[in-house]
Amino acid sequence: MKGYLKLRKHALHILNTELPEELCYHNIIHTLDVLNVVNKYIRREKIDGYHAKLLRVGAILHDIGFTVGRENHEEKGVVIAKRLMQQYGFPEEAIKTVKGLIMATKVPQNPKTHLEEIICDSDLDYLGRRDFYVTGDQLLKELNNQGLDLDVDQWNKMQVAFLEEHRYHTEFAKKYRKPKKVKRIRELKDSLKM
Repeated sequence: MKGYLKLRKHALHILNTELPEELCYHNIIHTLDVLNVVNKYIRREKIDGYHAKLLRVGAILHDIGFTVGRENHEEKGVVIAKRLMQQYGFPEEAIKTVKGLIMATKVPQNPKTHLEEIICDSDLDYLGRRDFYVTGDQLLKELNNQGLDLDVDQWNKMQVAFLEEHRYHTEFAKKYRKPKKVKRIRELKDSLKM
């Protein structure tokens, strides 16, 4: 697909230079993590080149709306994605698919296609990984930077509620991420009993 590498370079430059510094979680590190997880899905499921590129574009652009603002950042991201994809010659069908990918990551997630399931599970892959607490600490710091002023108990209650509501969509995530996520719920609930 023509234009992918140029779009990727441009989008990563935007994320590197235009994301607010107080974003400790929704930053380029998170974007690259989601891209890395998407790439693993692409290899694992042998996704064809066209759809693989669209998944990669979706991963790179899924949080680009944060460069404009936190509220409705997915909708803002869709506008930016459309502009960038048109600039680099992507067809309308591809733009529509990427719009769906970005919007699918909006919480509560509601993917409608398999590609949307993959990006949703990639976006929240850390919920079932070893780096759950480190990543969660970054999100807490980000929320507090934005004025929420949460203490650890409040944060852990929020995390339990979020984890209990969250559902993985792909077979891989259900098998390999969900068990660790369930373990985190137990750990967090135990910490709240103290």
